[in-house]
Amino acid sequence: MLKKFIRYLILGLGLYALIAALVITFYKDDPQAMIWQDREAFNKRYIEKLSLEQPTTLNTVLDYLGSPDLTYAKRDGEQVFQIVFYRTQHKTSDGITTMDECTGLLFKNGQLFLWGPSAYNKYQEQN
Repeated sequence: MLKKFIRYLILGLGLYALIAALVITFYKDDPQAMIWQDREAFNKRYIEKLSLEQPTTLNTVLDYLGSPDLTYAKRDGEQVFQIVFYRTQHKTSDGITTMDECTGLLFKNGQLFLWGPSAYNKYQEQN
């Protein structure tokens, strides 16, 4: 009886571990389906991992993070500048997402150029 119980226990734990590993491996987070606190943390973790050594395109960011909370674009001759804002820190519970609650990502011709507090200032400097 005890051997049978241990056998089923080991089988159950193995099955649980297999299902957990499959979920972790194949389940893709959907920022649009998250509650705002989780989405904020998700956005912040992704943005903290960005690096200029590893080129990132606007489409890559949009695919991973989903629609931005705020977005602006302008053209300066042949250069196209786009800045997208993703909410990364909660300030006021008023139901409105503002720039001071977001982190800006500046793209030049679709490539990540700059992000963080100075991104919007750099965007404004462009004609």
